[in-house]
Amino acid sequence: MDAFLTALLLQAGYNTALVSVGAAILGASAGAIGTFVLLRKRSLVSDAISHATLPGLALAFIVMALVTGDGRWIAGLMIGAAASAGLGLIIVEWITRRTRLTEDAAIGTVLSVFFGFGIVLLTVIQSLETGRQAGISGYLVGSTAGMLRSEAETIAVAALLTGAAIFMLRRPFTLVCFDQEYAAVRGINVRATDLAMMGLLLAVTVIGLKVAGLVLIVALTIIPPVAARFWTDRPEPMTLIAAVIGAVSAYLGAAISSIDRGLPTGALIVLMAFSLFVISLLFSPRRGLFAGSLRKFAFQRDVHERQGLLALARGEAIYDSLTLNILLKKGLIRRDGVATLKGKAAAAEAVRDEARWALYRRLYPEEAAGTTHQGITAIREVLPPDLVAELDQRLSLQQVQS
Repeated sequence: MDAFLTALLLQAGYNTALVSVGAAILGASAGAIGTFVLLRKRSLVSDAISHATLPGLALAFIVMALVTGDGRWIAGLMIGAAASAGLGLIIVEWITRRTRLTEDAAIGTVLSVFFGFGIVLLTVIQSLETGRQAGISGYLVGSTAGMLRSEAETIAVAALLTGAAIFMLRRPFTLVCFDQEYAAVRGINVRATDLAMMGLLLAVTVIGLKVAGLVLIVALTIIPPVAARFWTDRPEPMTLIAAVIGAVSAYLGAAISSIDRGLPTGALIVLMAFSLFVISLLFSPRRGLFAGSLRKFAFQRDVHERQGLLALARGEAIYDSLTLNILLKKGLIRRDGVATLKGKAAAAEAVRDEARWALYRRLYPEEAAGTTHQGITAIREVLPPDLVAELDQRLSLQQVQS
């Protein structure tokens, strides 16, 4: 526990602090670009990109090992991974455009073929007598233990630049995600914007290989945006929340993995992200399970109260125990079931509200069709005061005429 707090407070050494901060920046960038990819409904593409990095990563390692004797230069590995991932992305795009196969079928094909080829190359790497191949396995599930200072700095700077690019392109990304035609009218090149989005996704994937691993980096681009979706309906706040969730997940995962060299960083980051997802799923005030249950209970209570008031107004007996308890707690009836003065007034208002809703549905059928909880929610809480006054005036005229 002391070791974790030390790492969490950036007191475990310069390298560990740099790795944790770099991982947080990477997580923020992954969450941000993942939001736009999710809104564009292309989340599976990130899976194809991550798995397509393996053959390029392995080939770059082999080439550098044969030429220099050390294949673990991180910049060279990133270049190789980016090249093969880019090739995989191009192949997916080509298959989707030139054949009758859907995008998910193309992604499945590229993912399996590239990853299988990469596994074969890893076997070749293990047979090499040079190249210091022991560290290459860390790119599969992520490993920050023993990361060199130069590697941590490279990851942090690259993630920061990627995040800046995402911030600058956030507006065209948002327009393309929601309305391609309108974006084109505004002069935005939809094709180029899509390519930029996929390019930044590729960049985040390649940068995060050492931190989260190619198998799990995809989770860092999907889980934070999905968790953020529970908290807001607007794209800009969603992007910000996803970036925060990604940053916190990556920071905590990197801090925990620094405690022991055998702890896989990528797996811990994913577990942290999933924990935040569960918290969002349960406690979000907009779409959380607890909030949904409370709203459902409140709606059921309102239904029982409204039906009870209508029964009082009609002089009908009430047999439902829940309805009786609700009316009793609000002081609308006495213990013997007789309406109080407050209850009689509320019952009369409920009857008038029913008449208002009926008249509103007859006069404005199209608007009424889009109004929820008709007859349950008081009409004054849904319609503007001038419209309610108009309905009251019409009801008064009907009563006079009758």
